[in-house]
Amino acid sequence: MIIDAPAKLNLSLRILGKRADGFHELESVMVRLPGLADRLEIEVADEDHFTCNQPGVPLDGSNLVLKAVAAIREVTGNRVPLRIHLEKRVPHGAGLGGGSSDAASTLLALDQMLGSGLGMDGLMELGGKLGSDIPFFMGPAVARVRGRGEIIESGPTLPSLPVLLFKPGFGVATPDAYRRWADSEEIPGVGYAAQAFSWGELLNDLERPVFSKHRFLAELKEWLRAQPGVAGALMSGSGSTVFAVLEDAGAAAEIVAGAHRALDPTLWAWSGWTAAGEGS
Repeated sequence: MIIDAPAKLNLSLRILGKRADGFHELESVMVRLPGLADRLEIEVADEDHFTCNQPGVPLDGSNLVLKAVAAIREVTGNRVPLRIHLEKRVPHGAGLGGGSSDAASTLLALDQMLGSGLGMDGLMELGGKLGSDIPFFMGPAVARVRGRGEIIESGPTLPSLPVLLFKPGFGVATPDAYRRWADSEEIPGVGYAAQAFSWGELLNDLERPVFSKHRFLAELKEWLRAQPGVAGALMSGSGSTVFAVLEDAGAAAEIVAGAHRALDPTLWAWSGWTAAGEGS
């Protein structure tokens, strides 16, 4: 079986406070990026074998794909050997949910292949135990996400948006970003306020702790907001990806060239469209 595992963007991410269980209470609007996806090839084999095209990706039990396999096996008791190859296209440590999407796609594929009988609610619950973002990738392509990420609601109504993504050569550790949130301060001259549009808003409460540690990301966001053809810009999730919503998709190439000249010639860049959502 071949299954794609799409990336996501957080169009908004509000942190409401820390919970008694140690997680943070969130409200977020998340949207999938159909054109940017990892690819998983899963088949029954003579023995377990897990490979990845990208050096540095862990191939042991710490990988969320293998955690998903172990979780399904624990529930079903079906331990048929599997050959899994992961073709990574979504950058690691980028705030794009690559690992979580890989795990969600693995759960969905194995549910179909092995007949777990969990149903979608059961799969989401199992995924939520493995990682906070995983349930989103099993639900609607545009969703309001609450709790620590396990409460998924369809919506809001959202058109497909032209977006341009940039990621520098470093990643951001999500636990560190949340740990530093409460005590972090704003950088003077950087815009953190919500950017309002007819379809919603751009806002990310994690920009404050992440920007205070990685000043380049603040510079990247402000540079993007100043460019012709950019409607708004934001860091996705805990970073390190910063994205722009474009007024015209045709502006992407010129903005990429400008960013490589003005900021960093090694910046990873991707342009495409978000999924659309009907809301509820």
